[in-house]
Amino acid sequence: MDSEKILNKISEIYSPLSVECQKEFIINSKLSTFNKGDIVVREGQYSKKAYLIVEGCARAYYLKDGKDISDWFTFENQFMAPIVSFFSEEPSPHYVEFVEDSKVLEFSKDIIDSLTNKHHDFERFIRIVVTETMLGLCERLYTIQFNKAEERYKHLLSIYPDITNRIPFTHIASYLGITLETLSRIRNPKIRI
Repeated sequence: MDSEKILNKISEIYSPLSVECQKEFIINSKLSTFNKGDIVVREGQYSKKAYLIVEGCARAYYLKDGKDISDWFTFENQFMAPIVSFFSEEPSPHYVEFVEDSKVLEFSKDIIDSLTNKHHDFERFIRIVVTETMLGLCERLYTIQFNKAEERYKHLLSIYPDITNRIPFTHIASYLGITLETLSRIRNPKIRI
């Protein structure tokens, strides 16, 4: 799939982009591939790169007292960036890792800023992407604070039905704020004593 087809598809999902805007975006981005396990940002690094997932998936995670805690997942037709570092001048508190072999459209914060200033359609597009991301993070926070472990798991499956085929259970458990043992009991209620 070439960059033009990718942008046409993304325009349909988020908000239409003019041909002129798409051309400028394509010129200033590149198709990249990453292998499963590739880490593109580490805690403490500065990064102004973002990725549109074309194929594959990625996750952001942080380390707390030596524990790997998944903070969010990104799949096809979604964007991944080290949010804190990308939007501010601060080092990333997260790692960004590809969980599967992945094909992405890679671009910089400078390009987003330039296109946003030049094209109102791109500004609208970015606003929709950021709003969707923010709403997803708010929903996750609410779910973690107010739902029981089993409800959290069911909610995650309602959003990403095939997540258990793509993301290791250790990452899913940490994302849900539960232990791997609790996730196993939720998935296999017959095991309960």
